[in-house]
Amino acid sequence: MALFKLGMVVATPGALLALHSAGQFPAHVLQRHANGSWGELDCDDKRANEAALRDGDRILSKYTTTHGISLYVITEADRSQTTICRTDEY
Repeated sequence: MALFKLGMVVATPGALLALHSAGQFPAHVLQRHANGSWGELDCDDKRANEAALRDGDRILSKYTTTHGISLYVITEADRSQTTICRTDEY
């Protein structure tokens, strides 16, 4: 069950290519993000996400494709948009 709304979902071409090349789908990382599986964040960033659920701040997750490309999934504070991008594009 989703913990928050994703809003409009967008992805950079680099993120889509990284997922496609790894045989993975954007829906998989979006589902993990929305369900509170923040991926490879440190404890401070995970705590910030937990606070953001209460306070309405930005939510960030980090995942790595099976080919080793790191991705961020970022939901804006107003929950109007969620972006998937490579970490080197942020």
